[in-house]
Amino acid sequence: MVREEAENMNTDMAIDGVETDRKRNHEIPDGFNPNYLKIYYGRFFPYGDMHKWMSYGNDGKHPGCDQSYFGRREFSFSLDKDIYLRYQSFNNAAELENSIKEKCPFKIDIGAVYSVDPANRNAYSGANVFTPVEKELVFDIDISDYDDVRFCCSGADVCSDCWPLMTVAIKVIDTALRDDFGFNHILWVYSGRRGVHCWVCDGKARRLNNEQRSAITEYLHVRKGNENSLKKVSLVGHSLHPFLGRSYAEVLKDFFEGTYISSQNLFSDEERYEKILKMIPDESITSELRGKWQDNKRPRDDINIVRWGHLKHVLQSGKHKVPSIRRCVEEIVLTFTYPRLDLEVSKHMNHLLKAPFCVHPGTGRVCVPIDPEQCEQFDPLTVPTLSKLLEELNMGALGPPGDEELENTSLGKSIKFFRSSFLHPLLKSCKEEIESSYASKIQRSKNPLNW
Repeated sequence: MVREEAENMNTDMAIDGVETDRKRNHEIPDGFNPNYLKIYYGRFFPYGDMHKWMSYGNDGKHPGCDQSYFGRREFSFSLDKDIYLRYQSFNNAAELENSIKEKCPFKIDIGAVYSVDPANRNAYSGANVFTPVEKELVFDIDISDYDDVRFCCSGADVCSDCWPLMTVAIKVIDTALRDDFGFNHILWVYSGRRGVHCWVCDGKARRLNNEQRSAITEYLHVRKGNENSLKKVSLVGHSLHPFLGRSYAEVLKDFFEGTYISSQNLFSDEERYEKILKMIPDESITSELRGKWQDNKRPRDDINIVRWGHLKHVLQSGKHKVPSIRRCVEEIVLTFTYPRLDLEVSKHMNHLLKAPFCVHPGTGRVCVPIDPEQCEQFDPLTVPTLSKLLEELNMGALGPPGDEELENTSLGKSIKFFRSSFLHPLLKSCKEEIESSYASKIQRSKNPLNW
């Protein structure tokens, strides 16, 4: 079975046929292994679903379908030994599947739909012949960008205390995209290690130009300055922008006060609370709070909650009439909890983003979709892994080759969600758009003088 497909493995990684309890129990060594990946692409990767998604309804027989659409999409492959192949393109699902199985990429990135076939771009001459014409509006949020406000982990490491920052990011950005911009077909995906990706797939989103993408990104962007800036968020005026006000009231405030200040012990020692005091532009206030907190009297209640209460009381008391002082509480909350976007990923059509259902080569975890309505329940440490899926394959959960039943594996829940909550509604919308556009085209052809 799996052993035959992975016969090039070292003997200490043989999957079955050895006389140990661990092997008899179908247990596969954790982590990433290229031989495991070959099996994953051969039995688990949902090629048909990916093709349907990337075709946006143009793979049917309706006369309004653009049969060249999928073939103008760029894919890129990251291979072993740091080999990077850009501008891969495929005419159909079979070509995509065959190429992935042959090359066994460590990572698959998805790019734009171009004006001509990316793989044959050099065959066309003339200025601006090869140019991006469509691309999903995408967002990339990494937990490592929060290193200045989390103290449990750093870099690519993540735990149950800091991952909720990603949950908050999903809630805030997803609500804005739906309520403020009217987008409906939004896919959130776990990056496989330290963050989340967002794909906005509505037709009007895919057809945005770079300037429009930049405008939306800047609308959602709050954090300014660099890592050396003491103050990352500066609010002006007497009231928050409606979008920020909603995010603050419905998500950020409760998360910061109810969870984050305690899980990160933000006020438990001088080094940490000094970072917060430096955000207050009034030395008399910071001196008052510093003196109160340095009296060495430890309260019986959570010291983080008590000291946050002190800070709020001083800043929001009636004696401070200057808006910049009264805004400090909101600025602190936003600095610690507001989503931190990788701006360049979202602003340009030619930027690529990792495909869903890839396997992260560092962790062996599958990049599975996240339900934004249930994102609090998502745990990155429990997602399907390469080794777990191969164990299930050894146990017969997948069924015979050519008749795979992915829903019987630990990947099944993610596949089912992708299809029912994202892909099927998206394709229904795409079909309606194609039919409507074609009907309008026919109507215009019948009435050439119709203004």
